[in-house]
Amino acid sequence: MSNPGDSDATPLTSIQQMADHLAVGCKPAADFRIGTEHEKFGFRLDDLKSPPYLPADGQPGAIRDVLAGLRRYDAEPIMDGDNVIGLKQGAASVSLEPAGQLELSGAPLENMHDAKAEFDWHFEQVRAVSEPLRVGFAPLGFHPVATRDAMPWMPKGRYAIMRRYMPLVGTLGLDMMTRTCTVQVNLDYASEQDMVRKLRVSLLLQPLATALFANSPFKEGKPNGLLSNRAQVWTDTDNQRSGIPQVMFEDGFGFERYARWLVDSVPMYFVYRDGRYIDVAGRSFRDFMNGKLHNETGTEPTIGDFADHLTTVFTDVRIKRFLEMRGADAGRPDMMLAQSALWVGLLYDDAALTAAEALLRGAGWEDALAMRAAVPVHGIDALWKGRTLRELAKDVVAIAQDGLKARQRLNQAGETEAIYLDPLAEIAAGAPTQAEYWLGRYNDVWNGDIDRIFTEAAI
Repeated sequence: MSNPGDSDATPLTSIQQMADHLAVGCKPAADFRIGTEHEKFGFRLDDLKSPPYLPADGQPGAIRDVLAGLRRYDAEPIMDGDNVIGLKQGAASVSLEPAGQLELSGAPLENMHDAKAEFDWHFEQVRAVSEPLRVGFAPLGFHPVATRDAMPWMPKGRYAIMRRYMPLVGTLGLDMMTRTCTVQVNLDYASEQDMVRKLRVSLLLQPLATALFANSPFKEGKPNGLLSNRAQVWTDTDNQRSGIPQVMFEDGFGFERYARWLVDSVPMYFVYRDGRYIDVAGRSFRDFMNGKLHNETGTEPTIGDFADHLTTVFTDVRIKRFLEMRGADAGRPDMMLAQSALWVGLLYDDAALTAAEALLRGAGWEDALAMRAAVPVHGIDALWKGRTLRELAKDVVAIAQDGLKARQRLNQAGETEAIYLDPLAEIAAGAPTQAEYWLGRYNDVWNGDIDRIFTEAAI
């Protein structure tokens, strides 16, 4: 999750200002970049428990110590009060999710080969720092053994507000915060029209991505009948700000219509002033603009407040000054790279985007909702208009491969970015998804010993 920090104190008085703020993200295709974000659960090697922020119980290893160790890699601390809660590493950053899940928010990169190098370098850093602390990290979609109450909480003011508010708007919000990990890719758009095209294709295909990258079949030590428990959690977290909003498929949708939806339909969490979070969770941003929250906040809204509000929207594809693909479980490094490659291939080549639109012709919002509901249970075998998602995946992966080949971004071996789609091509051809693989291990090799997933999934 994002940290506040947009310093634009320009007074906010109109919807048009918000639309203009989003439109700043438009850029020529030559300037398109790839930004990958991925999370992983920490675990203490000695007892597999999640490390707390501060050392406790006489056990070595704490999240604060991990951050302290990473500072030697040209990193500057990000503070929340007196606590280090993240690190800046040039254009990239390391941050903490609510229960200490460690997240890399990658730099905007030119191609997937650079993204792989960034992955490798980050994992090398994390291993070098965490191993002496007797801590490991495993990217999985949902924590396989811990109860909600067993998860630690990080000292971030934003999370304290969400922790209070989440149970008021859904039953699984605290699980989302503490027991899930995701991987997402952030991609650019050239214009408002280009944004809408990419948004709708990626929203319709987000359930397919959830199925392909499903990696959370366990809850509290046992299979729970789901392939993506993380995706199931999002169905009852906070539906005013999550999922696939109908507005995104309405005629005339664009930056202004999105801004109006944000102001009128998505409640606020906080106002951030002078290093302090002011809790206004559940209040209307429209009321904030109309001066009705002045007694609570002591301030008037700014462009920076709108930028913060954008970060509190958790739709399956999120619009900021770029698009965020948010439907996938965290997983193996090659799978997390494949997630980025899939969307780059589909969205960054016009012929591929056009082919994806043709493949999806006739599908709409209700189809996306139905598929989103089916995928947590049925995964890649869920049905889409009379065919399985595995069959759909063959076509989608082929389109993405063509898109990546057309980009002609080559590595030193002369290979295109299409090489990063190999794991998805294997699944489309019949190989197990990550969730199916882990269930097989649990029932066969592990003989029901779920603890073995930590060492096998560790980066």
